[in-house]
Amino acid sequence: MSGARAAAPPLVPADAAPGLARRLASMAYESLLLFAVAFLGTWVFQFAAGTLRIEGWRLHLLQVFLLLLFAAYFLWCWLRGGQTLAMKTWRIRLVAKGGHGPLTPATALLRFVLALILVPTLVGILWSRVDRDGQFLHDRLAGSLLVPTQRPD
Repeated sequence: MSGARAAAPPLVPADAAPGLARRLASMAYESLLLFAVAFLGTWVFQFAAGTLRIEGWRLHLLQVFLLLLFAAYFLWCWLRGGQTLAMKTWRIRLVAKGGHGPLTPATALLRFVLALILVPTLVGILWSRVDRDGQFLHDRLAGSLLVPTQRPD
């Protein structure tokens, strides 16, 4: 028996994305978490507004508030380790395209804005079927990558 050990596999494969089913499951879980964030954010907004009736200009202000709250949630998670709770559960990490390092704030914000447009229209998701690395369109355009992570030992 040889004393040489086999090299450990790389923690992050080249630029191959996790499977589409895994990413969609993560997105479904993320939507449940966002519902809870929106529920609590709306409650805080109603409390601050001093009324349960949110209509007119207050409704528009609530929508902007929730958008900023979602942006803060995603940016905070992506910039502090590249994973939201749903991404941790499904072992997916968001990294920068060049060298698989952490995202810059500008890249994270660009990804958020692009995903806000491309995910609801399904364009970003359908793109992954033709992308050479299986990445979503918003990741391709922002210069970010979704990569699989390994289970902790």
